[in-house]
Amino acid sequence: MTTLYGIPNCDTVKRARDWLATHGVAHEFHDFKKAGVPAGRLKAWVDAAGWERVLNRKGTTWRKLDAAQQAAVVDAASAQALMREQASVIKRPVVEWDDGRITVGFDADDWQARL
Repeated sequence: MTTLYGIPNCDTVKRARDWLATHGVAHEFHDFKKAGVPAGRLKAWVDAAGWERVLNRKGTTWRKLDAAQQAAVVDAASAQALMREQASVIKRPVVEWDDGRITVGFDADDWQARL
């Protein structure tokens, strides 16, 4: 089963969920706000996509961090610690496809190629 991880009020997550439904892709939704960030899965995402891709440095949550918090993120371990602490700093959505592949962010063309 495909699992989409994110925050329900995120516009990109909404578009991604709509895209999956429109294309008949059965999936589960994991809400970071209610269920938290699964620690074991976070490591898998970072291993698959790289911490620089999983960490959203363009979002509001990142911009609200003080300079010291931002500067402290220097590697996969420090990035994962921040992402566990503040799930909103994870680029959304993260999708674990039913074939085991992992994508970060929404790209309709890439997703269409997966079908």
